[in-house]
Amino acid sequence: MSAAPTAATGGDGPVPPPRTSVPGDNAVPMSAADSSTAGAARGLAWPVGVPLAEPAEPVVADAEPGRVRWDPAERRARASQSFWTALVGVPAIFSVLRLGVEAGGELQTTLLLVANVGPVNLLAGFLTTAARLLSTGMVAVFALGAVLAVSADRLPPGTGRRPLFARWADITPAWAVLASFLLALITWPLLYLPLLLPAFVAAFQLHPGRLHERAAPRLLIIIALLAGYGWLMLPTMRDAGRQGDVLVLALIVVPPLLALFIAGPLPGVVIRPLASVTEVAVLATLVWAAVPVISTPVLPLTVTTVGVENGPTEDVRGHVVTTDDVNMVILQERGGVRYVPVGLVRAQVLCPSEEELPRRQLRIHDFHVEDSLLEGMGRRVRPVHRIDATCRTPA
Repeated sequence: MSAAPTAATGGDGPVPPPRTSVPGDNAVPMSAADSSTAGAARGLAWPVGVPLAEPAEPVVADAEPGRVRWDPAERRARASQSFWTALVGVPAIFSVLRLGVEAGGELQTTLLLVANVGPVNLLAGFLTTAARLLSTGMVAVFALGAVLAVSADRLPPGTGRRPLFARWADITPAWAVLASFLLALITWPLLYLPLLLPAFVAAFQLHPGRLHERAAPRLLIIIALLAGYGWLMLPTMRDAGRQGDVLVLALIVVPPLLALFIAGPLPGVVIRPLASVTEVAVLATLVWAAVPVISTPVLPLTVTTVGVENGPTEDVRGHVVTTDDVNMVILQERGGVRYVPVGLVRAQVLCPSEEELPRRQLRIHDFHVEDSLLEGMGRRVRPVHRIDATCRTPA
């Protein structure tokens, strides 16, 4: 019997013979022709029709020494991962911090809140108070990212890595960008809604030239849009002028004019410095704006009247944590937890916080400038009730 290996055949075609190790094969790779020649020299016939594996091209063969060349798909995956991690992780961190601040930094009080404030209630409270902050961060990132992206595309290749906001804008779908603007539209105070005009133009790169190809009709369209905006804001501008509120006038007049020039690429010399400055500025602004969000109470503020029947009473101002058959647990506004027997509770009033009280006497067509569209529509369904006297005098 011959000991030489032969090619076996099966239902799926010829099967190549087993490959024996050849001295030096692991040191010097052979091409397809060299492999066939070596096989023929050993008396092994490679079956006809079976392809030979060719060595793949090295991915970083022409890369600079000591430098790894990242694949564009991997860059987009990394940018997408960092973006969604920040979008999901930041609200979770804020929710935990809010409980600690609400408890006054006391461990036992924090554990009491954790045990009685459910995750659904905590998420609902966070969305109602922090949706404005979340939409602000997303709008700023998408607007600045789109401007930096279109500017970086004009740079010669190999000039450096694209800015972080530009990479986030590249991997974010258009529906997510539009959803962030819709969230800002219903949660921002009406006073700051004009800022969405230049941000929207920047995020979607809406040049004035896209209105019409001819200059004369384009100018007429711009004048008509500005006239409609002026008709909407003119009564508020007159009231702000009489009250001497310069900030309101600037927030109404400047944004629509800025929207006419904000789209388009920036000069190449300012892209890198502007990218670094804007990233730090957006982060600092979000941290500054997050302080009142973290300190906003998770539970509603109430004034509970406590006392025996036909006897003296006491008003306990604070937040009701939980109520059972024996006690009502109240987190007092000035600190400390108080257990009030249910039988001693005579009355309870819901009170607004100081942040909810209006500071300006300006309206935009029956909507208060410090209310959002959501709050304004809610006040039409349920008008503001008269504040109880017990809410005006803190205990």
